[in-house]
Amino acid sequence: MKTRLSVNLNKIALLRNARGKNFPDLDKYARLCLDSGVKGITLHPRPDQRHATYADVIAMSTIVSEYDGAELNIEGNPIDRFMEVVLENKPHQCTLVPDTPNQITSDHGWDLKKDAQKVTRIVRKLKDSGIRVSLFMDADLEQIEIAKNTGTDRIELYTEEYASSYGTKDSEGVFEIYRSAALFANKIGLQVNAGHDLNLINLEKFLTIGNIKEVSIGHAIIVESLDYGMENTIKKYLKILNA
Repeated sequence: MKTRLSVNLNKIALLRNARGKNFPDLDKYARLCLDSGVKGITLHPRPDQRHATYADVIAMSTIVSEYDGAELNIEGNPIDRFMEVVLENKPHQCTLVPDTPNQITSDHGWDLKKDAQKVTRIVRKLKDSGIRVSLFMDADLEQIEIAKNTGTDRIELYTEEYASSYGTKDSEGVFEIYRSAALFANKIGLQVNAGHDLNLINLEKFLTIGNIKEVSIGHAIIVESLDYGMENTIKKYLKILNA
């Protein structure tokens, strides 16, 4: 099975919110992605609603349901309001991320040595509602092993270090860390997603790890769309993913 592309629309929502009007229209660009062959949409509503909002989650649930085989992934810190919205709208997947309210972007995976008990309870609640669960994790074998014990279905490898090292003298060593983490996760029964700073330049190499179920990409797609247009950018990603 080919790796699924889930397009994170947060940056489009951020641009919309900058003027307080529905321009650009998030729904329009979600449909553009899905009409272009994308099979996944991701939203990451943060508590301050600075980009994707809880209302966007409701709207996106309806849009994605109109496309056969498409999935909605809602990611974020499992605060009470986030959990209410997720449980009400039942996306195909919920990715739990340990970010704080004022973070510019997600910058680390779960520390399950500290948070395993809390995360396990949340995973159980989501799975009891029929929602597939993924945990945002660093490429750390010890942490990944604890993740397995939470009952999660998947992990999403936080790929910033891979992306930052790409093309440098450290790239092969860092790539091997991610490869080992993904293979270890598969070995103990976890499926693997990946995301953060993946782009048209570094994605192909990362996919050689094999058996990556999904990549969530947002910021790079919007930046690259300034050069190529969004539809053409999506086509470039799908060409890499379908190779």
